[in-house]
Amino acid sequence: MRIDAHQHFWAIADRGGQWPPPDLAAIHRDFTPADLKPLLASTGVDGTVLVQSLPSLADTRFLLDIADREPFVLGVVGWVDMKAPDAAITIADIARHPKLKGLRPMLQDLPDVDWIDDPALDASVAAMLAANLVFDALVKPEHLAPLARFARRHPDLPIVIDHCAKPDIASGDLADWRRDMDSLAAMPQVSCKLSGIVTEAGSPPDMDGVGRVADMVLQAFGPDRVIFGSDWPVIELAGQYADWTERVEAAVLANFGRSAIDKVLGENARRFYSL
Repeated sequence: MRIDAHQHFWAIADRGGQWPPPDLAAIHRDFTPADLKPLLASTGVDGTVLVQSLPSLADTRFLLDIADREPFVLGVVGWVDMKAPDAAITIADIARHPKLKGLRPMLQDLPDVDWIDDPALDASVAAMLAANLVFDALVKPEHLAPLARFARRHPDLPIVIDHCAKPDIASGDLADWRRDMDSLAAMPQVSCKLSGIVTEAGSPPDMDGVGRVADMVLQAFGPDRVIFGSDWPVIELAGQYADWTERVEAAVLANFGRSAIDKVLGENARRFYSL
């Protein structure tokens, strides 16, 4: 089974002026299952993981409602305020939905880079573990060191780094990013999504730089802890769904051979998210 482990749906009218802004015309519209299904069919993708894009329970419930109607949505990564006094209760409540598979605080948008490195999250993590939920880390390079401290505090919590932590591909300055990613890759509970990096590669995107980052991630995390994601529809700002799928497949083939393609483009997501 081929799985896209990172895609979004949204209704612009429900977003209250939050991202994406009107000047991002390619994605400033509604995106629904009807838009995605032809892309899945053309690339042989059988199922997806639908990921939150607003820090609200309403958005999470919107996604779970879609998952109830669409069999191809195999799991949902939602949002909870993990530092709220009642966070553990909220997590237990929404985790009753069988397709809720993980939570994602939007760390990249928080003013405190060290937000994640805080014992105040312990109760939420305990609730996640009790509900068999995983943690999606939406981070940038400056968040990687605090994320590593969080991961060391919670070695039983499966963590996946979204979008390879959005390295600054356009600048070519990857040394600090690579050091911190290697540190996280040394922890067996941490995986990485090969997703969302074309939009971090400048305009037009530096595809050679994208390839270097993909190779670094594949070598650091290995064939069993890298997970394919499209980041659709955001990818439409810089590329096409089918092109990214083919590029990931080619990178996996070059690094590990054909036997690893099924892992990165399906099996790893199925195992990580308990799909």
